[in-house]
Amino acid sequence: MRSCHRTFNKGAADNKESCNLSSDQGWHYQHNQWVRTLKENKIFQSMSRKATCADNASMENFFGILKQEMYYGEELVSYEELKRRIEEYIDWYNNERSKIKLAGLSPVEYRTQSSQSVA
Repeated sequence: MRSCHRTFNKGAADNKESCNLSSDQGWHYQHNQWVRTLKENKIFQSMSRKATCADNASMENFFGILKQEMYYGEELVSYEELKRRIEEYIDWYNNERSKIKLAGLSPVEYRTQSSQSVA
């Protein structure tokens, strides 16, 4: 439980808006103290359905790719460095990383092209 609160407190200081927090149904995410902390900070809690891994499959896939491409083999010495690296990776993943499934475009390029063809 302490690790949830420690991680939350580091991120909550940066958060100026209300947001959603999605998780599985692990006991620590159902704990009264955790639920109260989220409510006090105007954070909407969303949990995947019990025994339904497909609810979270896209995020599990993304984090698997992120760890493989950005994290494994790296030595990150601080929370700030980890945060910066994740932000840089997400920007690269969305704006520069081409995907064969998206006709060789990045996700942002593909979305932009798709929305222009519909208009």
